[in-house]
Amino acid sequence: LFLAEQLEEALTVTERALALARKRAERGHEAYALRLLGDIAAHPDAPETETAQARYGEALALAEKFGMQPLVAHCQLGLGRLYQREGRRQEADEHVEKAAAMYADMGMRWWQERANGMR
Repeated sequence: LFLAEQLEEALTVTERALALARKRAERGHEAYALRLLGDIAAHPDAPETETAQARYGEALALAEKFGMQPLVAHCQLGLGRLYQREGRRQEADEHVEKAAAMYADMGMRWWQERANGMR
């Protein structure tokens, strides 16, 4: 739904997924749902910067706590993308560089190239 640009429906479904993950104490699924909520809030058509920052931050904290390195890198990249759009170049560069380094360490070449292309 998110990729199909159906943001309102994607938001509704993802909020339900988050509630279910929290109800079942599925912390990994909670982290992924939070990251997706960050992506939705950061969408260029209707950016909600503060909400996106908060959701990415929550997802990042959980991902770091549980050693979910790919998700940590994706959150860093999301924050970098958000800050680029906001014109916050230094912060954007820091997050994109962290993401690129993490992708390189994990051998995630496609993602590494994508992050490097944002520099």
